[in-house]
Order: sequence, then structure tokens, then C-alpha cells
Amino acid sequence: MATPDFILSLREKIGHDLLWLPGVTAVVLRPGEGGTEEVLLVERADSGEWTPVTGIIDPGEEPAAAGAREVEEEADIVAEPERLVRVRALPDTTHANGDRAQYLDLTFRFRYVSGTARPADGENVDAAWFPVDAMPPMSLDMQSRVAAALSDSPDVAFMR
Repeated sequence: MATPDFILSLREKIGHDLLWLPGVTAVVLRPGEGGTEEVLLVERADSGEWTPVTGIIDPGEEPAAAGAREVEEEADIVAEPERLVRVRALPDTTHANGDRAQYLDLTFRFRYVSGTARPADGENVDAAWFPVDAMPPMSLDMQSRVAAALSDSPDVAFMR
């Protein structure tokens, strides 16, 4: 599903005005050949960029559950959350249709359970596993989300 129904309902009332939305990034990892970890990435249909699985948290939904749901919906992979690794308020975004949003991104590290990676819901044109030392080009922000999941300490920024 591209845009959740609750957002479509809000947009009927507020048009393209800025919405503050909770989002989730699921960095799914599994053991690879030769002991190198692999990360699940999806190639987005809207931009052609490779990213970890991302999505919007539904009202009342637990963030880690939202991440697991998004992974299954977008890549047909079952994964279990291990820990929260990064919290960031992202810059304002204007989508192609003119809708403005700002996201609070909660990045979780997930452990692969089962499934074969494939683009499952139309939001992505590909889904694949990559060795963490041989990922396709990604934005610095997406690279930092993956790096946070690979780190032993959480990456939570505090403003003073």
C-alpha cells in the first residue's frame, strides 16, 4: 500500500499542508556466505534508489510491529525486531504530488527469519540481499541507518 488510508483522510482536510508522521526503517540482517552479514535492500519504484525497508506507522501500531509488517508487505520476508538503533527527525519533504511531510524515523535492527526476497507490493521494483561490504550506492542518510544497525551502540541524537 503506497499511502495509508488515515493519511488520505487527513489530506482531504488539510490538503498539501505539512504533516508530522512517525516512520520506521527496518534494517534486516542475516548471516551471509563466508561469515559476512547481508542486508536486505529494496529498489524503490518512485525514485530508483536502493534503501532498507521504510514505512509509516499506523495509528496505534507499535513501531517494531510496523517494521515487521512493512518488511513482509514490501519484500515478502519474515523478520523479527532485535533493537531500536537510531531515532531522527528528518527534514521536511515535499512529495511529487505536492504533499508536505516531516517524519520521525525510528530505525530498528531486524533478524531474518524466513522468506525469499522479492518486490511484493508494487512500492519496489526489486528486493535483494547484499553483503554489508558490497551494498549498492545509497544516500548518506540511508547508509547511516544501515551503519546504526551494524553498530553495537544506538545512534540517538539529542539537541541541547
